[in-house]
Amino acid sequence: MTRDNKIYVRYGNDGKAGAIELLRAGGVEREVKAGMSVALKPNLVVAKPSSSGATTSSLVLSGVIEFFKECGVTDITVMEGSWVGDSTKRAWKICGYDEIAKRYGVKLLDLKDDATTKTVVEGFTFDLCNAPKRADYLVNMPVLKGHCQTVMTCALKNLKGCLSDSSKRLFHTSGLHRPIALLNMALKPHLILADALRGDLSFEEGGNPVEMNRLILGRDPVMLDSYGTSLMGLSPCEVEHLVLAEKLGVGSSKIEDGDIIAIGHDESLFKIGSLPREARRLSAYIDEKSACSACYASLIHALFRTDERNLSGLLGAGKIKIGQGWRGVTAEGLGVGDCASGCARVVPGCPPNALDISRELSHAARP
Repeated sequence: MTRDNKIYVRYGNDGKAGAIELLRAGGVEREVKAGMSVALKPNLVVAKPSSSGATTSSLVLSGVIEFFKECGVTDITVMEGSWVGDSTKRAWKICGYDEIAKRYGVKLLDLKDDATTKTVVEGFTFDLCNAPKRADYLVNMPVLKGHCQTVMTCALKNLKGCLSDSSKRLFHTSGLHRPIALLNMALKPHLILADALRGDLSFEEGGNPVEMNRLILGRDPVMLDSYGTSLMGLSPCEVEHLVLAEKLGVGSSKIEDGDIIAIGHDESLFKIGSLPREARRLSAYIDEKSACSACYASLIHALFRTDERNLSGLLGAGKIKIGQGWRGVTAEGLGVGDCASGCARVVPGCPPNALDISRELSHAARP
């Protein structure tokens, strides 16, 4: 079977229905058989609900389980090992996974309890859990979010939950980036379904979630993470483990026209009351009129990546315009999204790309 290296993006905030639709669009049913063992590896780094921006949504998990059951798969295991110092079993409960396991009759495996195999890649040794390697079909289910040490985390870094706690510590003392890239040479999931519904702006533990309202499906972790960086206003070259993984042949960051297949549209309107503290501060630079959440999130991510010293200089022509209320209106200054196409300068898109916005903001801030 020819490997499908396209990226499928499903817009909207319905995690369960969105996951099922995305898996169907990606033709995953052609890759699985009824007798297979399927392993689902979410991100439960800490015992916090997905509303925090830290963990994989239980609704997304439910949709993925229902899809594989529709395919006739009965051997499904959700497996994860929370970070050192937190309890995976506590995360199961707080994130609603305990209830999901009972409802669907699937297994939960705490990888902290799993046997490991000493693994050596490029001279670097670590203990890799056995269960993810044994599965016939492994699905990586990360959260697209910021990270205090690696800038962002998504598909590549999410596999760190498949290590022993001692190896997790080793990865940190070894600088994280190279070990993450090497880990992805040893463990290669068959599929990635990333939860980008409301990942955190900058911190893997959550606290500043931004509603991005999309799910992302792909098979190349480097390509998917590269796409993810653009949604956060970053370039792939700004994420060291992403650069290293590509050099090691894990995948390709190259994304061409036609590689991104969009499904649906985000119809939920942004609400100022839903903004966390950091995004609320950045909203002072925005003149929003009936903006969709996904569009607004792109602007928030771009503003967050813009040098603080340059932000005040952006207001010379007024606040940044965004939202359906600007449709057909002629205005000075910068507009973001197709609805604000009447502005003097525009970053097009529906929704626009945060990296494109970030580049325009940097250009506008120059004297």
